[in-house]
Amino acid sequence: MDVDIARIQTLTRTLDQKAADNSVANKLLEKCGLSRPEVEALNSGISAKTEALFTRYACDALGDPTFAAQAGLAFKSSSSLTAYVSKYSRDLKQVLENAARYHGLIDPALRFSLRVAGNFATIEAEWKDASYARFHRRTEFLMFAGLSRLRDLTQIDFYPIEMCFQHEVGGNKAQYQKLAGFPVSFGTERLEIILALSTLDLPVPTYDPKLRQHLLEYGDRVMADRRQPKQKLRAQVEGLITRSLPGAILQAEEAAANLGLSTRTFARRLKHEGTSYREIVDDLRCDLAQTFITNGMNLTEIAYSLGYADQPAFSTAFKRWTGQAPSTFRSRLDPPPQG
Repeated sequence: MDVDIARIQTLTRTLDQKAADNSVANKLLEKCGLSRPEVEALNSGISAKTEALFTRYACDALGDPTFAAQAGLAFKSSSSLTAYVSKYSRDLKQVLENAARYHGLIDPALRFSLRVAGNFATIEAEWKDASYARFHRRTEFLMFAGLSRLRDLTQIDFYPIEMCFQHEVGGNKAQYQKLAGFPVSFGTERLEIILALSTLDLPVPTYDPKLRQHLLEYGDRVMADRRQPKQKLRAQVEGLITRSLPGAILQAEEAAANLGLSTRTFARRLKHEGTSYREIVDDLRCDLAQTFITNGMNLTEIAYSLGYADQPAFSTAFKRWTGQAPSTFRSRLDPPPQG
């Protein structure tokens, strides 16, 4: 499914500014099978996975894991249906209710909901396709971009009580805190933004009830006509494994049972998709290991998170996947000394 082109446009512009040379972004776009003209075309679209990979590559190229969050805070405009409905909503509460209602039209991976309890409100994000949970930088971009959009709509730079992420970022927590200017927590149970209850009453200056009603009716028709794409078995398996972490990796029999399949049917369907359970586990572990190293987690933590008995076992596996030791991979990520 294609996602809002405005997001990668923001990522590309921000990368151009940070790198002081658009050749960096051009190379990364090419690596993702894109070109600058395609990204700048208003009517084009890109897949959610391509967006996720570009975000990751940009952070790695700059040697700055917080780049995605920085780009998110620079995100303002969007031409999606959700954006237009939000623009003509009465207040922030109505914006969030509408976003929860139609967000499935613009992102295949996440769903949002608004929860009000006591003296605070929570914008809670939940994975529809948990295979995307591995893309930590994209998750950070989306959460900070969501905050930026809400600020832009109300024309008020309000601050959340807290923003929470389920993944860890090792020793980089202070950088996110400094960038945000409010508490940012990692390794939490939920992916969410916690707001003061009064924030929901912030008015939207562009409120237009007639336009909003027209767009709501149109949005409902689009939702009714839209068919949900069927997830491949591999994506469902990746989601199961991701949700089971940190700790022991699910056995194939457990994964099959979770999906209501016999072990034999499970293996046969994966083979039909050109893969196997062992291959999926290895690919996911390899991908997450590189992300965890980039996040600044130590090797013992990573070994535990990925279900290995000890660090040597993890290091052996990492070298088998990548041809290099984890310490070598980490040293190549370090930015060159300034001078």
